[in-house]
Amino acid sequence: MQQIINFIIKYKTSLLYLLLLLISLAFTIDSHSYHRSKFFNSSNRISGSIYNTADGITRYFNLNEENKKLVEENKKLRSLLFNSNIEDTVLIDTTKFDFTTIAGRIIKNSYASLNNYITINRGTNHGIKQDMGVITAQGILGIVEHTTKNYASVQSILNTKSNINAKIKNTNYFGSLVWDGRSYNQVKLEDIPRLVPLLVGDTIVTGAMSSIFPENIPIGTIKKYDLNVSKSFYSIDVELFNDMSNVKNVYIIYNKNRPEILELETKIANDQ
Repeated sequence: MQQIINFIIKYKTSLLYLLLLLISLAFTIDSHSYHRSKFFNSSNRISGSIYNTADGITRYFNLNEENKKLVEENKKLRSLLFNSNIEDTVLIDTTKFDFTTIAGRIIKNSYASLNNYITINRGTNHGIKQDMGVITAQGILGIVEHTTKNYASVQSILNTKSNINAKIKNTNYFGSLVWDGRSYNQVKLEDIPRLVPLLVGDTIVTGAMSSIFPENIPIGTIKKYDLNVSKSFYSIDVELFNDMSNVKNVYIIYNKNRPEILELETKIANDQ
């Protein structure tokens, strides 16, 4: 404490000068609009520069994380896809169907309503059609419902109208994937027979009874299950692999053989 007092006494003239200078600057800025605006503009430039730098740093680290996700995504896709062309389209050749996949991005996403939709930046100009499946690197997202030249709306799996064929991985037991409107990270798998052995944590994937999605596209894992009122089928809560509140990059899938399949199914229905 004595050292502080000694310092003040030693430099009292200089300290008094600085104090008076600050007071005079304060009065000048306060009494003159020009000086006041210059002061605040300078402050805004400094703070803006700081915020911009901070934002750049944040975006840099986010970009690094995004790149990691894309690398992992490409690794997973290469295990599924073995033939690609020089554009956005990748050919998936399975034992049953040929699926064309087009890359896109989400520009609008809803997940808090009963009937949620997603808008993507791909439309008819990019080969997008109604009833194409939409997935991410983590799992399924929904089905294309409407299209314009450059955009498309996707019926999210978080939609009470959604009904997608799904099964328990590595089995032939399949049911209907629906949403009850309760949680954005959870859906239900209905109509799985009670004789099926289930375990919490089992993986749920797309089934083989759909001409929209290839078989075995990831969906999520079993969180819990119960027998429904009839006691004949399970009602299974499925925790989604996708974080439906934070999705960006998507792949739109088209089954090139689907028109032929639908034509055949229509003929069968007309014969009955």
